[in-house]
Amino acid sequence: MLSAADNEALTRVGPGTPMGELMRRYWHPVLLSWELAEPDSDPLRVRVLGEDLVAFRDTSGRVGLLSEWCAHRLTSLFLGRNEEGGLRCVFHGWKYDVDGRCVDMPNEPAEFDFKHKVKITHYPTLEMGGVIWAYLGPKELRPPDPQFEFTRQPETHRHASKVVQESNWLQGLEGGIDSVHSSFLHRSFNGTDYGLDGLRARATASKLEVEPTGYGYRYTSTRALPGEDRNYIRAYHWVMPHVQIRAAQLNADGSWRKFVINGHHWVPIDDENTMVWNWTYSLDDPLNEEERVQRHSGNDPGAVDQTTFRSFRNRRNDWNIDRELQRKENFTGIFGINAQDRAVQEAMGPISNRTQEHLGQTDRAIIMARKLLLQAVRTVQDGGTPPSVDAAYGNLRAIEEVLPSGVRGLDALHDKMYAGVGA
Repeated sequence: MLSAADNEALTRVGPGTPMGELMRRYWHPVLLSWELAEPDSDPLRVRVLGEDLVAFRDTSGRVGLLSEWCAHRLTSLFLGRNEEGGLRCVFHGWKYDVDGRCVDMPNEPAEFDFKHKVKITHYPTLEMGGVIWAYLGPKELRPPDPQFEFTRQPETHRHASKVVQESNWLQGLEGGIDSVHSSFLHRSFNGTDYGLDGLRARATASKLEVEPTGYGYRYTSTRALPGEDRNYIRAYHWVMPHVQIRAAQLNADGSWRKFVINGHHWVPIDDENTMVWNWTYSLDDPLNEEERVQRHSGNDPGAVDQTTFRSFRNRRNDWNIDRELQRKENFTGIFGINAQDRAVQEAMGPISNRTQEHLGQTDRAIIMARKLLLQAVRTVQDGGTPPSVDAAYGNLRAIEEVLPSGVRGLDALHDKMYAGVGA
């Protein structure tokens, strides 16, 4: 369990908070590129790390991410006109470029014009992998561009989506890096012979091993297969502060169905809401339509409002839990793997009271993540550079295999967990 003070330090993300200052040292996905599809398209509100921002693509195609509030009378620039290289406030016509500079002040006579003195908060952006990324930290500490392997795949081989989760970011992260829950929360009773309904359903007890790295840690979940002298081993990466990389599913005989890798970013919207980013990419054949729309995940377009990115299964309707479905077809009675994740994490409340927990061996990944995050907070407070800002993480791959008993997964799968090394 955590102390109340440490729980507070890990979960509060606004400007000036310890975790907020740590978070601001990294690039964060903030929009899907298609949301700002064309130059001079409609501006969009963006809330991230407790800040209210507005995004727009200017006439030349550059993406601006500015404070939502006009410097004149503090009305919302979301109402603004995106035109001729800038975003113009509809109240009195002040206009801002992508760097936050006021470039026009038409309500003032020329002799009183002071636009050259006005600049609002703006943050640098870049586009990679069909995603618009933003850096909200000190200009002089800007890290290298994000280089996750999915960002370098052709469009035919990658897909990204996002959905709002109504809880603190740490609940989402901890739910994701908790490997053993998939044997229960995501279990189906329909007889499918692979993945969640095969190997993980057959072997529900897991031994975790966690190895810290320069970017966070890598870890394995090892499940002994009943009646066999073999283990089902899943190997993951956690990249600080909020990224998990996980493998696609095996067939029950241990063979690969397709070399697909998945992952999440749990990006704080504010203290009590999170934007969960879901990405998937293939290292052999292009993604098919089912993989691209993430069907049955609870993130597919039919499950999530594509304007607000809020799930139709949520706290207000008890995540559409179906007790008959729970009795006969799946462990939860909730449809969609990630919808099941959101349900149990949102049900903890906006910010879980971790002082009341009772953690075990299968919680090692969670315990280590908290430890490393608190260390990173102190590093930033002391003026240092936190993990993964400069560390190489662009070659990370998750893998899962069935291996003989007695083989340590972190050793046997080491080379396959890094692109170009035995992969």
